[in-house]
Formats: sequence, C-alpha cells, structure tokens
Amino acid sequence: MADTPRYEIIIYWSADDKAFVAEVPELPGCAADGPTYREALSNAEIVIREWIETAEELGRPIPCPKGRLMFA
Repeated sequence: MADTPRYEIIIYWSADDKAFVAEVPELPGCAADGPTYREALSNAEIVIREWIETAEELGRPIPCPKGRLMFA
C-alpha cells in the first residue's frame, strides 16, 4: 500500500453488524467493514483511495495524515 497516504485506521468488532469495522477518523465518512480484521483493513485501504479520488474530482481539500490521534 505504498501509494496510499498513512491515515490512522481504527478497527473494532461490531456485534450489531457481526463484522469488523474500520474507520478513518481524519477522512469524514470514510469507513469500511469485513468479516475478518484483515478484510476490514484491506477494504479500508481501498476506501481511502476512493475517498481521495472523489475529493480530488470534486475539488475538495484532502487532509494531510496526522498520524496517531489523541482521542483514539
């Protein structure tokens, strides 16, 4: 994943969804899920790229990755 910026990804199990959920706090609305931890992470990497591509197409600002967030 060398071409994807290094945004923090928070992964947790959701009993309601019966899946792992991967959220990217620095990119509003950017989240993915999967039946396994690895699939949720892989799906999040795809969604990050798509989020950035969409923001570029719409002319919206793309936040620079800050690394580890204090509230996480």
